Amino acid sequence: MSKPPAANPRDALRSFAPKLIELTDDVLFGDVWERPGLSKRDRSLITCAALVAMNRTEQQTGHFARAINNGVTKDELIELITHLAFYSGWPTAMSAANVARKVLEEGEKK
Repeated sequence: MSKPPAANPRDALRSFAPKLIELTDDVLFGDVWERPGLSKRDRSLITCAALVAMNRTEQQTGHFARAINNGVTKDELIELITHLAFYSGWPTAMSAANVARKVLEEGEKK
């Protein structure tokens, strides 16, 4: 039996902070992510690196999955995290590695 599609995490906030979600959908993902200057793969690498460096584990879950969908490999994601351990700190990398493991394991189950 197949799983139902995962709910968009923004939907949980849509009624609470509608303008924030509107800007996220229309400006961030509708404009910035669609600009031709960088590929979506490159944007994913940059975004994931920023989220690891800032220890934004809640946002890492969705963006790590997005990165994989945008062509970033499992090995590249792990290398990104390992590399950042020396720039953003060991705890941020360890936290990100745990998030990545869960995201990648979940992706393998699908």
